[in-house]
Amino acid sequence: MSRGPETDGPAVVTFGEAMASLRATAPVRLGADMRLSVAGAEANVSIGLARLGHCVSWVGRVGDDEFGALVLRTLRAESVDVRHARTDIGGRPTGLITLEPRIGDLIRVAYYRSGSAASALSAEDVVAALCPGVRILHLTGITPALSPAAEAATAAAAARARELGITVCLDVNYRAGLWSAERARAVLLPLARSADVLIASADELHLVCEDADHDEPEAIASLLAQGRREVVITRGGNGADATTTAGSVHLPARPVPVVDVVGAGDAFVAGYLSGLLEGLDIRERLHRATVVGAFAVTTRGDWEGLPTRDDLALFDHPAGTTLR
Repeated sequence: MSRGPETDGPAVVTFGEAMASLRATAPVRLGADMRLSVAGAEANVSIGLARLGHCVSWVGRVGDDEFGALVLRTLRAESVDVRHARTDIGGRPTGLITLEPRIGDLIRVAYYRSGSAASALSAEDVVAALCPGVRILHLTGITPALSPAAEAATAAAAARARELGITVCLDVNYRAGLWSAERARAVLLPLARSADVLIASADELHLVCEDADHDEPEAIASLLAQGRREVVITRGGNGADATTTAGSVHLPARPVPVVDVVGAGDAFVAGYLSGLLEGLDIRERLHRATVVGAFAVTTRGDWEGLPTRDDLALFDHPAGTTLR
């Protein structure tokens, strides 16, 4: 899958919910000041890829409201293609997420997304974006949890991508607040069978492995035997592993001061997919993923700290360097 940053149509299509984000400076109950921005796993990945020079299309629905306008304006400003995004005219609002600091770097998150515009996502919304030239469809386990319609749309998109020979990447991204582990497993198991690249944390593997009782090595071996091309396990501050039938590679996380871990997983995915698009080998892909993830955790915000292509080299400079 070799080729540099794209200059024509989208190389990657992402599909999911983007929300207005209110980030508090202190506990909300104390009337803290809040900063308004945009959040959402797939939107974060799309911005990360766009900043690295890739053409990426975000597909989703937003409400016919000011928050929806903010989402679309932000993505356009970050050079993300939103031609297949839809403004819902059925009165459904744009979803909302609030974040507040608690102890140290612990952040409490609350979602207000029930009945949101994204819950009305349809197969037609995303299938239309899977045009010639698309190389990767990136999905998460969040989208099918939004509603039966979004679940059907996710399955249809994965099936269509397989028909067209488009690489399917699934980031499990389990959200306990959206559905139970039992329900998630029932939906994600068949979806994982359509994936070429599977990304999960170690505690999410049982949701996509046929035998939930397998330990981690057995689960990964089973997924590869069933046709997954790559299985990537994220381990937070302990780095990540990527495994193919040719073997496994581990890289530690980059040692940086941690300010905010929200969005770090999405940043990692953006870096990994960027390396995949450029034909980097598995170690180089993991290296780029950990570097992009490190940028994310050093800045407050889901995506604001994501690097450009030129920024990637900043880690090569010694600590304390001043660039003039």
